[in-house]
Amino acid sequence: MGLLVDGKWQDEWYDTSKTGGKFEREKARFRNWVTQDGSAGPTGQGGFAAESGRYHLYVSMACPWAHRTLIFRKLKGLEPHITVSVVHPDMLENGWEFRPDEPAHQDPVNNARYLHQVYTQVAPDYTGRVTVPVLWDKREESIVSNESADIIRMLNSAFDGLEGVRSDRDFYPESLRSDVDEVNERIYHSVNNGVYKAGFATAQTVYEQAYDALFETLDWLEQRLSTHRYLMGAQLTEADWRLFTTLIRFDAVYYSHFKCNRERMRDFRHLHGYIRDLYQVPGVAETVDIAQIKRHYYVSQRTVNPTQIVPVGPYLDFDAPHGRGDLGPDFV
Repeated sequence: MGLLVDGKWQDEWYDTSKTGGKFEREKARFRNWVTQDGSAGPTGQGGFAAESGRYHLYVSMACPWAHRTLIFRKLKGLEPHITVSVVHPDMLENGWEFRPDEPAHQDPVNNARYLHQVYTQVAPDYTGRVTVPVLWDKREESIVSNESADIIRMLNSAFDGLEGVRSDRDFYPESLRSDVDEVNERIYHSVNNGVYKAGFATAQTVYEQAYDALFETLDWLEQRLSTHRYLMGAQLTEADWRLFTTLIRFDAVYYSHFKCNRERMRDFRHLHGYIRDLYQVPGVAETVDIAQIKRHYYVSQRTVNPTQIVPVGPYLDFDAPHGRGDLGPDFV
């Protein structure tokens, strides 16, 4: 765990002394967009046209934010067009790293040993956290984006003209965008980032505020999913996948490691079935690696877990029947 300061790596945990014990997530710094014709997107500069073989994703199998991009790459049929490097789950003194002796954790594009070297290759004086995912442009040798919310929207539509890409799968349909954005906003603050607010809090009241907001939203989601198969009804959207990557980690990590222990996901009838429903979408299970997830959190976050002992449990069965199609005539 650490950050870059003027391009120099420093091994430092989050400083919550300046925020009253609150964890505050740093905003992404690279916000360019890949578009079909290379025109500028909502932020950043243009010049990043959707082309097969041009782009590369740096991800962690442990990270929920990076996990979103792997799901979209899989479901949109982008694997032949966008290559991937997976960092090692241990994020210690040098941050996210690659292992030259482990084929599963190498960087064949930039031959970096540490992810922070990829950042400073583009911005030698970079200051800030070094995060995944990173969308890299192999032609321009530059970072397009390190904002997961933007990257999944690029993957959702920018590459639709390429061979084999599933243009029939639109997870951000125009008719639902305002509703998706509204749900995303609440889930981001109280669930996606909410578990970190609880887990990284260094003041009791701050922790309890995050804890209460998290379970208030989980209760709301449980109710919503009692009459909706997915968050927007009968159609899967990006809101579901943004939520899924947090929920799939909940019982294995956030319940104990981040002290989010009012209930487990398995204690919520509808949320538990919903997780299994999404996990069983063809291709999604291949993006889930519980062993790397557990190892990353319990080994890397020594401020939270000084012993670095990785718990053996809990027992998880995401392949069990989800029953989401048997909830009655009012179930959308």
